[in-house]
Amino acid sequence: MSITTAVSSALEFSSLPCPSQVVTFRVDNRAFGVDVAVVREIKGWQPTTPLPNAAPQVLGVLNLRGNLIAVYDLRKLIGLGDCMDQAARVVLVVDLGERMCGIVADAVSDILDVDPSDMRPSPAMFGDEDLVSRFVVRGDSVISLLNVQAITREASPQTLQFDS
Repeated sequence: MSITTAVSSALEFSSLPCPSQVVTFRVDNRAFGVDVAVVREIKGWQPTTPLPNAAPQVLGVLNLRGNLIAVYDLRKLIGLGDCMDQAARVVLVVDLGERMCGIVADAVSDILDVDPSDMRPSPAMFGDEDLVSRFVVRGDSVISLLNVQAITREASPQTLQFDS
């Protein structure tokens, strides 16, 4: 990484708003989180209505009290494939400002208070449209904070991969 890239990355990290609380959840034993301020509700799994020609990570739409929301499968987006036990999953309904969407997770873990000193920048290895905006580090635990906007962007031909 060049000095220019490192400085640019540090400046971008310092300009990101630091959430004071995050909702944490699990996808295949990986810990993720989103700012509690964008989470509108957490629902038990219910089948979605598939959309023709949708990206693989788009499971379909869900009727949420008369509003249709697109539901995204984070497991597929990060290259983990299908979940065998759909009924055990949950949907986090998040507010993107102009619309809401659902993110499917294996389980919701907790709501954590986040101290700014626990935050770490995301390595600049995924390009400008990082799925992970930063990390929360507590002891040996690392929670990937998601850039919810990146989940809903139009799918590229390749999915992002995380190493186990």
